[in-house]
Order: sequence, then C-alpha cells, then structure tokens
Amino acid sequence: MSKPLEMRAVYTETLLKLGRLDERIVLLEADLMRATGSENFKDEFPHRTFNVGVAEANMVSISAGLSSAGKLPFANTFACFAARRTFDQFFISANYARLNVKLVGSDPGVTAALNGGTHMAFEDMGVMRTIPKLVIFEPSDPISLKKLMHACVDYYGCTYMRLHRGFADVLYDDTDEFELGKGKILRQGQDVALIATGVVMVGEALKAAELLVERGISAAVVDMHTIKPIDRNLVIQLAETCGAIVTCENHQVINGLGSAVAEVLVEEIPTPMARVGVKDLFGEVGTLDYLKERFGLTATVIVEHAERALEKKKIAVKI
Repeated sequence: MSKPLEMRAVYTETLLKLGRLDERIVLLEADLMRATGSENFKDEFPHRTFNVGVAEANMVSISAGLSSAGKLPFANTFACFAARRTFDQFFISANYARLNVKLVGSDPGVTAALNGGTHMAFEDMGVMRTIPKLVIFEPSDPISLKKLMHACVDYYGCTYMRLHRGFADVLYDDTDEFELGKGKILRQGQDVALIATGVVMVGEALKAAELLVERGISAAVVDMHTIKPIDRNLVIQLAETCGAIVTCENHQVINGLGSAVAEVLVEEIPTPMARVGVKDLFGEVGTLDYLKERFGLTATVIVEHAERALEKKKIAVKI
C-alpha cells in the first residue's frame, strides 16, 4: 500500500488539471481557502476564483448564476454549512433549475474533529438525499477522489461531494475505473457484506473483514461511494450472495447509506441487515480516534453488528 496522501491536496491538484482542460470550470469559496487547500487554483486562475466571504447561501446562488451562463462551478465549504445553510438556494436555484453546480462539503462527520459539534455534519447526506435527481458521492481514497471528480465534470447536473480533508490510505490504483452510481467491491466474501462509504468507514470495514476471518466468517467489503443514486443491482447481488448486510457510514443512520440500502432490500429482496453509524446524536469536540470510539465508528463495532446480522440470517433460514 502506498503512503497516505492528503485528500484536500489531491482535490486541488485534480481541480487544477481539470481547469486547464476546461475553461468553464470556476471555483467559489466561502472564506475557507486555507482550510480547503484551494489557494493553488486561485494562484493559477485568479479570474476564475471567487471568494464570497462567510456567505454560503449566496455562494450557491452565485454558482447557479454562473452555471446558467455556461460555467461549471465548484463551490466549496464545510459539510455542515453546505447542507444546513445553503439548502434552499441549492434546492431551488441550482437543482430545481436543472443547472450544473458541483457543491463540495468538507470535514463530514467525525472528520470535523476539533472544530466540534457545531461543525460536525452527521446529517448532510440525509438532507441532500431529499433533493430530486441530485447525485451524492463520497470518495474513500485519493484515487477514487480523482476519478470521481472527472466523472463529476463529465456528468451534467448538480452533485454533492463529501470530502475528507485529511490524509487517506491509497486503496486503489490508477487502472481502477469509477462510475457515479456504481459501487466497487474491494473484497469478496460469502457470509456477510459490509457496505461502507467514505475514508473513515471503508477503512474500518476492511479492518473488520480481517477480524471476521479470525472468527471463521467470510465478509465482502464494498465501497459504496455513490449514495444517490444507490447501486441497486449491487445491493441485490450482495443480498443474494451473502444473505446478510451491514452498512457502515460516518453519518446518522437515519436517511444516509443505511437507509438507502434498506430501501432497496425491503422493496426487492428482504435481507437481515444492521447499520453502523451515528445513532441520533449531536457531534462533539475531540480527536478523530476519540470520536470514532465515541460514536461507534470502529472495526470492532462493525464486527459486533456483522455477528448480529448473521444471527438474524440463521433465524431467517430456519423460518
């Protein structure tokens, strides 16, 4: 495995490369350029960079205006502000108007860490999932970030990307292909499927799979990078193959990845499942390691939920 790379640096590097190829691309910031790491884009493209100040809703409205004029805006802010402060403008001015705004919410969930509970977006996917036709995705490593950004530019329509700013292990290589709406199987398994999203939980799911091997349990691990539209065919395939599913997300279990997967299962192929995520709680200040333990976002908790799902599977088989 390659050494970890800083995701915000990969984001800016990729945006620069895309910007050199596509003059439509513009960047909007809400006075967080140092935090998001996008200063290099401003240095190279000063006339295509707009810092609107601490006015996130206005930033999205401006993005919609630029999109209506043929530009391709990337609008950056913390995930808490992207979801809670810009929702009406993003819903009406960008999505309802069928425009092409790429909203990026950084520091999702516990990755907000020392910024504390006010900045800890545990609900952003749930808020965004209610917007018709919006594509929502969360890269799990530097390679998937680069590839999904390219896919995002090629796709006409609004998108919301959850972006971990910190360092992330490299899980893929440059030969891997990514498509919005199509999950990636990282590890094959037959007993239970661990469906995870994002840097934090895909990594924990991989650790959990190793722990489950020690208990004689074969676990598939899936990187469900796109939460909307969910990869229904893959969810059904995993249900048929494994017969038990655990979802893993750095988000409320309400209306996030777990809900999206459960909706598919209940409609298509009822299957024992369990959800690992934040259980209807507000965030708090702390280090990333502390917060993962505090909110049950660890490999150990995933193992516990996998065993519960397998017990449900045994009961279902007997019935």
